[in-house]
Amino acid sequence: MSTNWIIPLMLTFVITAIIGPRLLPILKRLKFGQHVRDDGPQTHLKKQGTPTMGGVIFIIGIVIAAFIWGRQNGEMLIVLLTMLSFGIIGFLDDWLKIKKRQSEGLSARQKFGLQVIVALAYLFIGLKTKLLTTVIIIPFVYGYELNLGLFFIPIMLVVILGTVNGVNLTDGLDGLATSVTSVISFFFVLAAIILETNQELMPAIVTGALIAFLLYNTYPAKVFMGDTGSLALGGFVAAMAISLRIPLFILLFGVIYLIESLSVIIQVGYYKKHKKRIFKMAPIHHHFELSGMAETQVVTYFTIITVIMSLVALLAI
Repeated sequence: MSTNWIIPLMLTFVITAIIGPRLLPILKRLKFGQHVRDDGPQTHLKKQGTPTMGGVIFIIGIVIAAFIWGRQNGEMLIVLLTMLSFGIIGFLDDWLKIKKRQSEGLSARQKFGLQVIVALAYLFIGLKTKLLTTVIIIPFVYGYELNLGLFFIPIMLVVILGTVNGVNLTDGLDGLATSVTSVISFFFVLAAIILETNQELMPAIVTGALIAFLLYNTYPAKVFMGDTGSLALGGFVAAMAISLRIPLFILLFGVIYLIESLSVIIQVGYYKKHKKRIFKMAPIHHHFELSGMAETQVVTYFTIITVIMSLVALLAI
């Protein structure tokens, strides 16, 4: 079993842990404070002004580590560039929120359009350079693979956009998106080893960076990742899954992203038709909060679910 990922993971943790205390004061001085939704849980009002855009902390850690260990690794570089591209979209969104002093930055159309451009660029470049293949692995059907052919790009486009926005919706509680995605990132390390792809380095680096970010992002959070971080992580998860040929496995290890997204779709659709809400608030983590669960409980339960479903996904390989 390959162990060449252990040192990069540990050193990326150290790098990111060192970066955090140096960037936090800068974010505070620049007044990159979070604007909390007025219609959100009242317990979140005390978070008003907490520095956001904290995703730059783990992104810088990942970039430094990738420069050290992955400069010659094509698969790693295309995942990294996709992650950074989505992170830039998130940065623009965060910047506009701060500038406007409201919870909305880019318009939905602008954000969606930019995401489509980045996703298509990743898919076309990946196929052109042969870093990606149209063949994917089917869960639980051991040894069986499916060639999507011409349907690969439209189907993967949906996968990328769904995953990126699912991670974005999951980022609503202190440490939630970070905890869930760190588990998924480590799942990628194990999946890459099982599949013998030699792609375990990138997820190992991301895992180390996210664990370090939890030092500042767990309750009560000293910094939020913002859309800068959540869109970057969504891009990483989607690109990594496609690179490993396991995009369908997102339904398993990414079940929290799926549930969060579905809760919003159901809430909006039901309200438009019946003028009533099914959940007390969407995304669903807020529903559990308003039902009496502590924020830390929700994060713990969602993380445990991700651990269990990641193990199921490993069995499905």
